[in-house]
Amino acid sequence: MSVRAILIWLCMMTAAFGQGFAGLDQKADGFSVPAAGKPLMFPADHGPHSDYRIEWWYVTANLHGSDGADYGVQWTLFRTSLAPSGGTGWSTPQVWMGHAALTTATNQFASERLARGGIGQAGVNAAPFSAWIDNWQLVGPGVPDVDTISNLGMTARGQDFSYALKLNAKGPLVLQGDGGYSVKSAQGQASYYYSQPSYDVAGTLNLPSGTVEVSGKAWLDHEWSSQPLAQDQKGWDWFSLRFDTGEKLMGFRLRDAGTGFTAATWIGVDGQPQAQSSGALKVTPIETATVAGRSIPTRWRVELAGHGIDVTTTALNPNAWMPTQIPYWEGPVRFSGSHKGEGYVEMTGYE
Repeated sequence: MSVRAILIWLCMMTAAFGQGFAGLDQKADGFSVPAAGKPLMFPADHGPHSDYRIEWWYVTANLHGSDGADYGVQWTLFRTSLAPSGGTGWSTPQVWMGHAALTTATNQFASERLARGGIGQAGVNAAPFSAWIDNWQLVGPGVPDVDTISNLGMTARGQDFSYALKLNAKGPLVLQGDGGYSVKSAQGQASYYYSQPSYDVAGTLNLPSGTVEVSGKAWLDHEWSSQPLAQDQKGWDWFSLRFDTGEKLMGFRLRDAGTGFTAATWIGVDGQPQAQSSGALKVTPIETATVAGRSIPTRWRVELAGHGIDVTTTALNPNAWMPTQIPYWEGPVRFSGSHKGEGYVEMTGYE
């Protein structure tokens, strides 16, 4: 590959990812757009949707070590398309980005990978399920007649950390929003979005201080769209909360010039989802910290009156910053108040 070709490729990668989260309000010209009432089909929808502009497979895990410490782990694969259609090999418009992180109470270890589609360096297969970028992998065993993401092996490695984890689902898939059609704004922007929020996890973390055996819980999100944000929305605050009583809550606020747009899904002990009406979820920052030169909320009040939820989240590590090409905050939290439990928070678009 020539130096000129490498420079062109790097420019295309920057164009694809460098606009940050605000770039997700672009017009969807030529790309497919989500439509209400279209059923998700599995295992096919575990795979990529190259006719949509943006897509991600996202795992977060709250872990507890044999050393008595708490940890958080993130594994993410992003796909974006430079054009609605295209060729094969190096001429494909599909580009990929991977993020991996390991959070402790005192350190945030993070790594990023970039890849071009069509050459085998990164990709996703629906059945048997496999998602990869370089040697980072999220892989299912391909057992017949079993959902292809119900059991996964997850590995990643950065400069100062690595992990190898096994994920075993103990509940059903959860379709977010209206049967997987997740509205993101009053103007009607939307995505297809489902989760597997019920993994048991076991494995090992490798840190500068040594190897730690861990166990805990993990949550996988898969989402795809072509214009998931409205023009005045510049970022979001996303919460996945797991209650000690067995229920779960997914909720987000898309920030705009006003009060923002919120949506939430209540997940019962049996794993069945109940979409909450727009505005039912209230999230209020109650403490901030200066992180990477930005004022970032590190404690939140989360309210869902219809289920008696009024809790305050506390970050395991307030400095859980992802210093990637598109920087954002992502880290494990615990919460208390009307209920107790743990989960993850993601905050994007803070400048």
